[in-house]
Amino acid sequence: MNSTRNQSVIMYILLGFAIVAILFVFVNQNGNTQQPLTINKVAEEIKNKQIARIVVVDEEKFRVVYRNSNNKVIEGISYKEPHNTLVEQLKDLGVTASDLSPANLELEIQKTSPWVGFFNIASFIIPVLLMLGFIWFIFRQAQGSNNAAMSFGKSRARMFSGDHPTVTFEDVAGVEESKEELQEIVEFLREPQKFIQLGARIPKGVLLVGPPGTGKTLLAKAVSGEAGVPFFSISGSEFVEMFVGVGASRVRDLFEQAKRHSPCIVFVDEIDAVGRQRGAGLGGSHDEREQTLNQMLVEMDGFDTDTNVIIVAATNRPDILDPALLRPGRFDRRITLDRPDVRGREAILMVHVKGKPLDPKVDLASLARGTPGFVGADLENLVNEGAILAARRNKKVIEQIDLEEAVERVVMGPERKSRLISDEEKRLIAYHEAGHAVVANAIPEADPVQKVTIVGRGQAGGVTWFRPDDDRILTSRKKLIATLAYALGGRAAEEEVFDDITSGASGDLEQVTRMARNMVTRLGMSNSLGNMTYGQKEELVFLGREISEQRDYSEAVAQQIDAEVRKLVDEAYAKARQLLKQYRGKLDDVANLLLEKESITREEFEVVFPPPFKKKSGTPQVA
Repeated sequence: MNSTRNQSVIMYILLGFAIVAILFVFVNQNGNTQQPLTINKVAEEIKNKQIARIVVVDEEKFRVVYRNSNNKVIEGISYKEPHNTLVEQLKDLGVTASDLSPANLELEIQKTSPWVGFFNIASFIIPVLLMLGFIWFIFRQAQGSNNAAMSFGKSRARMFSGDHPTVTFEDVAGVEESKEELQEIVEFLREPQKFIQLGARIPKGVLLVGPPGTGKTLLAKAVSGEAGVPFFSISGSEFVEMFVGVGASRVRDLFEQAKRHSPCIVFVDEIDAVGRQRGAGLGGSHDEREQTLNQMLVEMDGFDTDTNVIIVAATNRPDILDPALLRPGRFDRRITLDRPDVRGREAILMVHVKGKPLDPKVDLASLARGTPGFVGADLENLVNEGAILAARRNKKVIEQIDLEEAVERVVMGPERKSRLISDEEKRLIAYHEAGHAVVANAIPEADPVQKVTIVGRGQAGGVTWFRPDDDRILTSRKKLIATLAYALGGRAAEEEVFDDITSGASGDLEQVTRMARNMVTRLGMSNSLGNMTYGQKEELVFLGREISEQRDYSEAVAQQIDAEVRKLVDEAYAKARQLLKQYRGKLDDVANLLLEKESITREEFEVVFPPPFKKKSGTPQVA
């Protein structure tokens, strides 16, 4: 971009110089074009007192300056010494000494400068040189465009040398099993003979699969840094262009470069952009994408299989990749990078706080427990948000309160303290959030309350945040029923206290309906419908979005599903109403404390309403 801009500036400068030089020559030629004068005519005009001054340029040229109509002399440079040759010629033609006296005529002699000849020559040469330079520049531009067209099929992969690695396995945390799998790749690149002597063949391709932000690209760079070999990085979308055959050409060029730098690693990010199933999806096939994929298949498992080139690809949609790409001999090893557990999150936090001024009292283990479901990118953003908050408060170190608030900002958005609400609406929001908290605290299977606030965050007017004590992979039916109950606690509190309901529970109702329907149709948690799933979901291959659900059940079963979903929701709502009636005094105490402080922590909440049961851990929820 900058190179093109600089070339345009140079072109305009050359063009401007050429125009100025041409104008200079034109003006100079017009200025030097004088009507020739004979010495006889000059002598006659001197006698008639029409000439005020004679300027002698050199021995062969002179010019005269005439008096104007008001008989005033036109000013000029005057020289004391006369030009004898011209004076003698004028006297021979009858001009008297009185006519040549200083009172009647001024004689000027301009001494010829040695630069005059140079400027005369340059006035002709410079425009020619500038025009030739301008033509040469245009030719180079055309040649560059031709080269760009010829290099259209060249690979756009960026190569990073392995001499000075910037990322190693020490910079990657929370994926210990994946690092162990990739350690074999590193050993093969360092000592290939160790494997070749035993007849072992290292996997030609490694596919990194995981949700966005789990560190797939970072792990690929770490493999390159550990092995100390060149690293080619390219995105799958950079292969595909509007012209058929360009992607295949770029694949060939990429593998040719990789073979020249062997041993090396080729990293293809978002390979699903070019490796999707052929002939699948809506709209038929895509010729350019299919040719690119075919070329990649050939290069990965062609005739030349002795090169130490390892392909590492990353995607979060392995289900849409072509089966030929995943078979043994190509991407025959799949490494899954899942969301890290609590120990992995703590290790990731320790990596990201390196080099930052951290308060010694910061408890990273507590932050790790409070961030279930966070991936590496989320945790990096959390630490950065904490640093920003500390800098905003003019602190010298990052404290625990800054990081905890950063967690809340990442999960629920920033607080909206500037929004003005009436006292009645504020009281209603306080009881709504208190209803969530009281119902959850009264159910053994529900998660502990972490924080309750009536300060708006995002689209919510208030937030009740639940945080489990540890991670859980499986969710029980009792836990889901408890979640339904405390999610409806806000609506139940509105009806219990105000004998009315508001639109504030719209998000809760959507969450409850979706969860209850999944319990019935997906998880087999309905007593009447049994251990079956109902409906087959279909997804759009090229977009990864659910577009329809095939109903493999009758209308009678559909009515049973609707009735069972309604039953689960009604039972959860009745449970919430019953608990709020039982703990009505605690509900008022929590609501009043919220009206007073606007936000209360877990410790402050449990002082007002101690848990009647020992809490069990589970999946985190925000109500």
